[in-house]
Amino acid sequence: MTDAPKKDRPWLFRTYSGHSTASASNALYRSNLKRGQTGLSVAFDLPTQTGYDSDHVLARGEVGKVGVPISHLGDMRTLFDQIPLAEMNTSMTINATAPWLLALYIAVAEEQGASPEVLQGTVQNDLIKEYLSRGTYICPPQPSLRMIADVAEYCYRHVPKWNPMNVCSYHLQEAGATPEQELAYALATGIAVLDELRPRVPEEDFPTVVGRISFFVNAGIRFVTEMCKMRAFVDLWDEICRDRYGVEEEKFRRFRYGVQVNSLGLTEQQPENNVYRILLEMLAVTLSKKARARAVQLPAWNEALGLPRPWDQQWSLRMQQIMAYETDLLEFDDLFDGNPAVDRKVAALKEGARAELANLESMGGAVKAIEYMKSRLVDSNAERVNRIEREETVVVGVNRWQEAEPSPLMGEDGGIMTVDPAVEADQVERLNAWRAERDEAAVKAALEALREAAAMNENVMPASIHAAKAGVTTGEWAAVMRSVHGEYRGPTGVAAGMSNKTEGLEEIRAAVDAVSDRLGRRLKFVIGKPGLDGHSNGAEQIAFRARDCGMDIDYQGIRLTPEEIVEKAQAEQAHVVGLSILSGSHMPLVEDVLARMREAGMGDVPVIVGGIIPEADAKAMLGMGVARVYTPKDFELNAIMMDVVALADPKAVAAE
Repeated sequence: MTDAPKKDRPWLFRTYSGHSTASASNALYRSNLKRGQTGLSVAFDLPTQTGYDSDHVLARGEVGKVGVPISHLGDMRTLFDQIPLAEMNTSMTINATAPWLLALYIAVAEEQGASPEVLQGTVQNDLIKEYLSRGTYICPPQPSLRMIADVAEYCYRHVPKWNPMNVCSYHLQEAGATPEQELAYALATGIAVLDELRPRVPEEDFPTVVGRISFFVNAGIRFVTEMCKMRAFVDLWDEICRDRYGVEEEKFRRFRYGVQVNSLGLTEQQPENNVYRILLEMLAVTLSKKARARAVQLPAWNEALGLPRPWDQQWSLRMQQIMAYETDLLEFDDLFDGNPAVDRKVAALKEGARAELANLESMGGAVKAIEYMKSRLVDSNAERVNRIEREETVVVGVNRWQEAEPSPLMGEDGGIMTVDPAVEADQVERLNAWRAERDEAAVKAALEALREAAAMNENVMPASIHAAKAGVTTGEWAAVMRSVHGEYRGPTGVAAGMSNKTEGLEEIRAAVDAVSDRLGRRLKFVIGKPGLDGHSNGAEQIAFRARDCGMDIDYQGIRLTPEEIVEKAQAEQAHVVGLSILSGSHMPLVEDVLARMREAGMGDVPVIVGGIIPEADAKAMLGMGVARVYTPKDFELNAIMMDVVALADPKAVAAE
């Protein structure tokens, strides 16, 4: 009788979650842990991510929508109530405010009696990808790079089991990156951080610091290519650590990564098919032992519709558990070693990534090449969209086999969880109560100490922890960083030189020319992103295509107030205004824009809206006066362009 094969330990099971309030999120976390989740992955709301308190003008409509609002130490206490942080492995998807949220986490752990030395988890802390794709940056690149290094240096000295940075390629793929671009841009980010860290750490300890850098990646539907990409990541990171940084010990060169599989490919049409997509994408990061993820979090089948419910998250968790415990996957060595097809693909990916890395190096590295990388991502995403429109890339239920039975999974709630609008008012009330009860003298002193540390280029972590304990708020912490380092507006990637690349637009260009003649000037299309939503891919592709069609477009990028958008529309004498909102804050923001346009005498200018918008909200907005509403199912950009032309056409308006 032979011994049973020894199984590998499974990866950490996580679900990315947080919503409404700290208390509601705490209940969700404790429930998920009881169901077998083995680590936490905290989603913060956009005000928290971008350094605003819940009562800031830009936070309107955003509080608790895409994550949990954390405005101060009291919120963090509530979030982890009855969850022993000494025993937990916590991932916090936070970037610009990473030093602050880690400071709050450490402060709560110490209140629980846990030493920072035992804490395990990760802060994402990757600002470079924020400039390229997600948009939750605060300060310019160079001071942001210093703050990333501050966290890493502090953790090396005081929180040694913590991963101080997750180089995040996830959003690069969401922004359209090819596998080679995802490899190169992520690795270039890791290099930039290690170059910044190297002078801060004794030479003999630097390999240990290198060993704490982890990655957070994306796995798309082309799961064989994605698996090969992960094997390429392993090889290239080992190569960089050994050759560039002289790291000899293999354990410090190991490519350690967590993953959330692709959300970009999830469809609003026939959303039940997303279950298969998620499963196949998980195979890419679990099948190959050499390149297996350390932690996996899966989106839910209804992610393209809105916020998943607890049951939806449970279904994704069960998918991981079945893979780990019911199959024999963990009983075998790597299944792909020596496979010639895999070896060829990995070699090709490494060759392409090395070439792009050399290109970035010639520009001075990732920080100096941000504008170039952003433009390349917009280009790649445009090519991806074009392939779907031409049916060169088949997406089931979208450009093929659209007919389907109604999904019984949708339910009376529309298949998603909604956040009570009263949550924002409750959060603001608690925030005001917190401010009223704290020691203002202690807060003032803590903020001054923080300002001095930032201005003197000292490590901001000690001052941030002191500020957290003194009662400083998220907005106050970030305001100090803004005052010292300044604010930053990232490149949009929609450069004038990119026009006229899309094929098959002759009919639309002719229509734009004809309407422009009737208008007496070029059709002006102003595109804005109100609120804090940094998911700019859709707006960028609309702007990209509109310019290709010959329209005069104005797209200023993310994070604008309704007032700024209306002022821009008025100054540019817009013929059509487009709003893009994917964070769930569409109703109050659109209502505000429409009201301001009427006050400005622009009530007759058509407004179109795009985003992840439930059908009931879409009907309500049309009733409010919005001309068109587009959701992810409206993937044919040329059809949207013709709608813009028709809405701007004075001949059509006169006929109505």
